[in-house]
Amino acid sequence: MSCTVVLRDKAEIERHLRHNIYLHLFEIGDLDDFFWPSTTWYALKDDNQVRELALLYRGSALPVLLAFGETPQSMRLLLQSLIPQLPKYVYAHLFQEAAEVLANAFDQQSHGIFWKMALTRPDHLEKVDVSEVVRLSPSDQRELERLFKESYPGNWFDPRLLETGCYYGFRMEGRLVSTAGVHVYSPSYKVAALGNVATHPAWRGRGLATRVCARLCMELMAVVQHIGLNVSINNSRAIACYQHIGFEQVATYEECMLIGK
Repeated sequence: MSCTVVLRDKAEIERHLRHNIYLHLFEIGDLDDFFWPSTTWYALKDDNQVRELALLYRGSALPVLLAFGETPQSMRLLLQSLIPQLPKYVYAHLFQEAAEVLANAFDQQSHGIFWKMALTRPDHLEKVDVSEVVRLSPSDQRELERLFKESYPGNWFDPRLLETGCYYGFRMEGRLVSTAGVHVYSPSYKVAALGNVATHPAWRGRGLATRVCARLCMELMAVVQHIGLNVSINNSRAIACYQHIGFEQVATYEECMLIGK
């Protein structure tokens, strides 16, 4: 008989997620002690075996629900059981067929279709000139936030992640004009996810994003085994950049805002 439980056993969660590492790369990273306190894990269990998992992450101003079930019917059962537990406002990452289960309880505002991409051809990185790309530090926070305001308004940026040393930038005429960092980084679990990739509008079209992303991936590969990212299917420039340095699509999903009725 199936039942839904709150799961706090990291090893049990990890075993399930690693059945499809790139699909669940963000969730695996959230097992890290850095992110773990902000996580609530819900499991659909059958005969004490995890069938599906969903993560509610509260480490940002708006709670985020990650629910990528590999068996649609089981994920629908899990989401249906979670409706009373979910906040009134939640940003969701879901397969499109799973979102239908929440339609009676939540108004849904789609933020578009996204790809999950994985670095599967790291040899492509060797072809990119990264000589002028520099590592950023917490002392660069103000300059970085200015770049995001001018080129990537509304992005999610946790300044604490600058302390990881996994943010890189490119300067032109003495100012930061391009950057790439991480949304998830876990040496313990050997995973990382690129995020906060941005280039100032006045400096786009010069391959700067390719260079900062390539340098970041080179550095990450010395510490982690799996690197991924999420990108809107409408962001053709970003997709071309990622494909150029060795990423490929591994899954498609939808991001949407859920507002309780």
